[in-house]
Amino acid sequence: MKSSETNILVVDDEREITELIALYLEREGFRVHTSDHGEEALRIAETLIPDLIVLDVSLGKMDGVEVCRSLRQGACADVPILFLSCKSEDRDIIRGLSEGGDDYITKPLSPSQLAARIQAHIRRRRTRERIAEEQVNTLSYPGLEIDFVSLEVRLDGELVGLSAKEFELLTVLARQPNRVFPLEELYRRVWQSDSMGDTRTLMVHISNLRKKLEIDPASPRWVQTVRGFGYRFCPAISCDESSPIPI
Repeated sequence: MKSSETNILVVDDEREITELIALYLEREGFRVHTSDHGEEALRIAETLIPDLIVLDVSLGKMDGVEVCRSLRQGACADVPILFLSCKSEDRDIIRGLSEGGDDYITKPLSPSQLAARIQAHIRRRRTRERIAEEQVNTLSYPGLEIDFVSLEVRLDGELVGLSAKEFELLTVLARQPNRVFPLEELYRRVWQSDSMGDTRTLMVHISNLRKKLEIDPASPRWVQTVRGFGYRFCPAISCDESSPIPI
């Protein structure tokens, strides 16, 4: 996966640090989202499902450890979380890691070291995901089953006739439920090339996929639009309405 397709959420109440990290990571090609308090960070994380979260321990009303604890109970249960902190004592590090953090970096930080650690965590996560995907023959959700051996999709037990591209689109989305995929990334994954800014082909295929899967394509239950960002697959009976994420 290209760095530009990798979403990083940076949470820190010191604007100078947030801007420094965002600037450096954007230069490295990452797509960066920022927040300066815990409640907003949780909302963004649950909507976006980022590839990695950089989280300051010493936030305001809700500190970083509390945020981490909440994230681990939701859709970001397996997203790598890197703590940032001015505290370097063992008990602080142990607390952060025991509450679900994957790494702990003390301030003042080196942006290049942070980027290197981010790359390492993302590589390991992608490797785990690839191995898991290779071992899965079917994906089953309430009312929907995707068979990767027979290349068949069944909706409430009935076979759904999908084209090859429709099947690939559904597969990409369903393998990472709740994650929001930008249009460009979806296009690149399915068509194996850049869209050159024209994503109409993708949107037509999404529309056709919805006509075959949804009871009401205008109010989709499975393949949902996150306004201003892209599409996500919703495995639950219903998903919370998501606020638009600026890009």
